[in-house]
Amino acid sequence: MKKVDHIGIAVRNLDETIPYYTDILGLKVLKIEEVTSEAVRVAFIDAGNVKLELLEPMSEKSAIHAFIEKKGEGIHHIAFGVEGIEERMIELREKGIRILNEQPKIGAGGAQVAFLHPKSSYGVLYELCDKSGLKG
Repeated sequence: MKKVDHIGIAVRNLDETIPYYTDILGLKVLKIEEVTSEAVRVAFIDAGNVKLELLEPMSEKSAIHAFIEKKGEGIHHIAFGVEGIEERMIELREKGIRILNEQPKIGAGGAQVAFLHPKSSYGVLYELCDKSGLKG
C-alpha cells in the first residue's frame, strides 16, 4: 500500500452535504461525477493530505443506499493507493484476505478498484485504488 488515497463517506444528498465541507470547513470541491456501475454520484473534496469522497446513492439498488439504511451516513471505506492492483489482489488472497471483487472494476475517475471484505480486515472496508494506468 502506497498511501491513503481517499476516505469514502456515505451521504444521503450531495447538494445538502457539500456546503458543510466548503462553507463550514473551508475545503474545495475537486470534481463531481457519476459512477453508474456503482449507482453513485460522488464528489471529491480536497482535504490537504487526503481526498474525501462523498458518495450519494443514485438508486435503492446502490450499495451506498443499503449502507445508509443500515448504518446511517458516515465513513464507508478507506482507499489505499496501489500500483499493479491485480498482483496486490493475488498477494492478499494468498495471505487469506477475502476480496469482494473477482477482478478489478472501474471506479471514480477511471481508477481500477477492488474492495477487501470487512470480515478480513477487522471491520473496516478497504479499497485498493490503482490510478497507475491513468494519464495526467
